[in-house]
Amino acid sequence: MSQPQQVEAAPQLPPIDRTPLRRRRRHAVGVQLACIAVTVFMALPIVLIGLAAVSSHDALNEFPKSLIPSGFSTDTLTSFFRATGTIQALGNSLLVGIYTVFWSLIIGAPAGYALARSAFRGKDIYQVFILLVRALPIVVLSVPLATMFLRLDVYDTVFAVTLVHTTLALPTTVLITASIFVAVPADLEEAARVFGCTRWQAARRVVVPLALPGLAASSIFTFVLSWNEILGATIVTLGHRTLPAQVLTTLDEASTPYRFAGGFALIIPALVFIFVMRRYLVNMWGTTLR
Repeated sequence: MSQPQQVEAAPQLPPIDRTPLRRRRRHAVGVQLACIAVTVFMALPIVLIGLAAVSSHDALNEFPKSLIPSGFSTDTLTSFFRATGTIQALGNSLLVGIYTVFWSLIIGAPAGYALARSAFRGKDIYQVFILLVRALPIVVLSVPLATMFLRLDVYDTVFAVTLVHTTLALPTTVLITASIFVAVPADLEEAARVFGCTRWQAARRVVVPLALPGLAASSIFTFVLSWNEILGATIVTLGHRTLPAQVLTTLDEASTPYRFAGGFALIIPALVFIFVMRRYLVNMWGTTLR
C-alpha cells in the first residue's frame, strides 16, 4: 500500500507592523487638534465681542462678567449706529473698499499677467522692489500725502483714501495675480490664438475665466486690507472718515457699549464679504493652483 502524502503546512506570514498606521493616525489627530485650537483662538474674541455688542447696558456693567451675558438687548448697537457720523463713515468704508478692489484689479491684474507670461532681466529683483512699497510706513508718507492731496484739492475725500489703500494693496495684488496666471497653462492661450483669437481675446476668453477664483480671492485680501486700514484714512481725512478711523478717533471719549458695538460693526462686513467669496477662495487653492 502506498504511503499517504503529507500535506505541507502553509508558510506563516510575518506579523503586520501597525506602527506606521498608528503614527499616521496620531499625526492626523494632532493636525485636527491644532486646527481646532487655532480656530478657537481666532473665533473666541469675535464671539466675545459679538456677545458684548448684543448685551444690555446693565450686563456690560456687571462685575465679574459672566461668559454668557445675563441680559440681551439691541440698545448697544442701536445707540452706536445712531451716533453722529456712524452711518456716513460706514458708507465711506464700503465705497473705499469697493473702489480699492476695483482699481487694484484693474491695475494689478495686468501687471501680474505680464509677470507671469513675460521673461525679462531683473524680474526677481522687480518683484522684491514691489514689496518694498509695503516696507515704507504710512507715518513717513503722511506729511507728503497730506500736502499733495491739499494741493490737488482732494483732501478729506473718499477718492484720497482710495488712492492710499490702492497703493497699499497693489503689491499684494500683483504678486497674487502673477501666481494665479502662472498656474493657468500657457498652452490653452496659445491654442486660442491658433484658432484666430488675438492676444487680448485669448486672455479675456480663456485665461481670465480660469483665473477668476484666484482673482476673487485676491479681492478678498484687498477688501479686508482696505476695511481694516486706519492710519492712512485718519491722516488724509477729517470730516469724511471711514468707519475704523471714526471709531479710533472717538475711543477716548466713547462709552464702553460704544466700543464693543464699534468693534462688532468693524468685524461683520469683512466676515460677510469673506463668506460670500469663500467658494472662490477654496477653488483657488483646490482647483486653479493644483
